[in-house]
Parts: sequence; structure tokens; C-alpha cells
Amino acid sequence: MSHQNIKSPRFQNFYIIGVISAVLIFGSLVECRVPSSSKLNNFDYTAINCRKHSAILTDFGAVGDGKTLNTKAFNSAITKLSQYANDGGALLIVPPGKWLTGSFNLTSHFTLFLQKDAVILGSQDEADWPELPVLPSYGRGRDAPDGRFSSLIFGTHLTDVIITGNNGTIDGQGSYWWDKLKKEELKLTRPYLIEIMYSDQIQISNLTLINSPSWNVHPIYSSNIIVNGLTILAPVDSPNTDGINPDSCTNVRIEDNYIVSGDDCIAIKSGWDEYGIKFGKPSQKIIIRRLTCISPDSAMIALGSEMSGGIQDVRAEDLTAINTESAVRIKSAVGRGGFVKDIFVKGLNLNTMKYVFWMTGSYGQHPDDKFDPKALPEINGINFRDITAKNVTIAGQLEGISNDPYTGICISNVTIEMSNVEKVEKVPKKKLPWNCTDISGFTSNVVPQPCSLLPEKEKLECPYPSDKLAIESVKFKTCSFKS
Repeated sequence: MSHQNIKSPRFQNFYIIGVISAVLIFGSLVECRVPSSSKLNNFDYTAINCRKHSAILTDFGAVGDGKTLNTKAFNSAITKLSQYANDGGALLIVPPGKWLTGSFNLTSHFTLFLQKDAVILGSQDEADWPELPVLPSYGRGRDAPDGRFSSLIFGTHLTDVIITGNNGTIDGQGSYWWDKLKKEELKLTRPYLIEIMYSDQIQISNLTLINSPSWNVHPIYSSNIIVNGLTILAPVDSPNTDGINPDSCTNVRIEDNYIVSGDDCIAIKSGWDEYGIKFGKPSQKIIIRRLTCISPDSAMIALGSEMSGGIQDVRAEDLTAINTESAVRIKSAVGRGGFVKDIFVKGLNLNTMKYVFWMTGSYGQHPDDKFDPKALPEINGINFRDITAKNVTIAGQLEGISNDPYTGICISNVTIEMSNVEKVEKVPKKKLPWNCTDISGFTSNVVPQPCSLLPEKEKLECPYPSDKLAIESVKFKTCSFKS
């Protein structure tokens, strides 16, 4: 697929900072003024919290030519600004330019702001990506058994961290990593674009993310998270370029995002087999609204397959999928344990889909051979309503687990227009619209008629909660930067 052509403005004025002592520069930060060597226009932005102090990346020696490595500048800036965490926090502005960097770490009470035409470029030199240990709820890396590379933008044990902008761009330059994976040359798991761990109060918004080496946005072991206004783009054949993956997280709000991906647009996870069971931290209280997804080989929203810590109380509404393999998919397997329950989905507009409803009980990838075959997942209370779909190959492929059926499935007010399957590659001419095993539930006003394991129940409207999650009450503030 083609991508947006991210254009960087020409630098007509190149400011050379002379011999200015650090005392003077950082003294100006304390006074909440930007050094005069870097001139920016005033601007407003919305955030969960505003900042008292500010600085510009170029104040720390950064060069936005797309060639100079700026990892040291990012780290120096963030380290210096961290001293203001208890004094109103700090804002670091990334101005227009192409800012090549390796992985860098954020700090608490901090905002990273990418201006329009600012592009953060991920280095393609593995030496610029520190090694991290495997995630405790996974037990091994996803690409290789050992450790993993730190994400491009990383943070752990933080409070109140914001990554936002005026639609600035973060470009992971992922082709290097995709090629390494294809050639089986990776010794560590590929980096993600943004990963925040063990943190609280996170906002990621109003940015364009392109060409991630692997997953784009990965909050894990965290709470009170808002992800909104992102445009996420990757080639539809790129490996594992999931859009937004909340993982063992609580109180998450995902709104107004546009995602084109080589994998799931959103995947909710909570750990892998015996490691996820032992870690025991579910993903729960998650609301997803106004998502547009294009992913020909994956799901608009996936629940699992790494769900061993449990997934509960997920609400999704007003969603659009185009040329996507499936809508909301549940993936699990023997050995996973955990649960997926209290899932509520309404208001889907789907066009050109292989599956509308897809549940899998045999997604059998395991971290090792130590998983417990008696650890069976509990899948219960899965509710769908108010769905329109066109050009669909298979209405429902619902496969539970023998002796562990998926129960409490409710589907109401659904109209699916089937495609001419004779023209669909690799699909038998007489493929049934519904295929169901080891499941139970009810349906109402669903076309085409579902399988016998989902009998019709008149005047049934599948539930959708009327209460609000706590994260929905969080309001954005209007913040101002004044030069």
C-alpha cells in the first residue's frame, strides 16, 4: 500500500547557539521561558495536565537533518526537565525537522509535543536500542526466546506522562526489522514504537505513527490511559504491526483513531500461558469508540490470544472496518487459562470482510512446552448488537474448545450481505455462512440465519452498559505554550 508522504520543511534559518552557559539556558526554563535562540509561535493544545516549564529539543544540541543521531539530545533534555516533576512538570517541544534517534526514556509529569512537520525517525542501527528483559507475563520474547529491544519511546514506573502534538509524526523505519524477521536473523524481539510500563495517567494523542518495527502503541501493567486522535499506518503485509495493544491495563479510553495495519488494529492482551496466569493482571474497564480500521489479514479488535491474566468489561461502539479479515475476534487456546467475559459491542459498519464474527479456541502458539493443558479459558458473556455488514464471505466462524464451550453469546439486530463466494479465492463454493462448534447463546433479528447453537429468541436486545467507566469522566484541559 502507499503511505502518506511525510514532508519536512526546509530550514531557512539555522540557529547556531554560541557559547551560552547551561546556567543561563536552564535558568530560563525555571522562569518558564523558551531560550531566545529558538523562536516558536505561541500555540494551544489539549491535555490531561498542563505544564509550568518548557524547552525545545534544539536547546540540547539536536539537529533535525534526518542524519544526525539525536538520542543524546533527547536523553539530556528529558533528564534535565525531570527536575521539574514536582514543580508543575515540563513540556519538551520537538520542532519541525527530521530527528533521527535511538530509544529514549520518558519521565513523570512530562509532555513530549511534536509540532506539525516534526518527524521522529527511529534509528536502524541496533546499537541504538538498549536490551530489556522479557516481559514477566510473557516469559519469552515474541520474535526470539531471549530479551527484547527497548521501544523507541519508552517509560516505566511513571505518573502523568503525555505524548502528543499537532499531528507530528513518529516513523519507526520498520523495513529494516521486518527484513531481519523474515530472514530469521533476530536474536531479540523487535522494538515497539511506544511502550509505557507500570505507569498511571497516560495520554497518547494527535500524532501520526508510521512503519513501526512491530506493535505501535503498547501500554502494559498500567492504568488510566487515553489514546485518541492517532493515525497509524503500516503496509498491510508488514509483520505484527498492531495498532494499539493495551496489555494487563485498567481504565483505558481509545477514541477517534484511524489505523491501517499488517495485523490487528487493536489487540487487548494480558499475558501468555503459565506466565500470564502467574502474573495475574487482567485487562479491564476498556472503552473503544469511533475507530476506523483497514487490515486485510487480521482483526479490527482482537481479544487475545495472549489473555491468560483475563480480559473483562470491554465496551466498543461506533466502529468501521473496511477490507478487514474480521471485526471483533476472540482468540484463545488450551493452556491459556484466564477469561474473556463481559464484552459489549454495538454500532459496527463493516464493508468487505472475510468474517463478521470469529471466535477461535485453537490459537495454539505457546511460549514453551511448560504450559498446563488443563488450564482452560473461560469465555462467557459476549454481546454484539446493531451491526451492518456488506460483501462478507463468512458470517460467523465460532469455534470453542471441546469440554470448554464458549457460552453466553448474544447477537441481535444484525444484517449481513454475503458476497458471491464463487469469486472468492480459496473459499469453497458451498461454504456455509455460519460454522459453529462448542458454543452456546442466543440471537435475535440476525440475517442470514445463524447456526442451530445460536437459536432465535424473540425481542431480544443484547445488553450494552448504561453506566460510564471512570476513565470516561477524565476531561482534557486547554494548555498554552507562550514563546
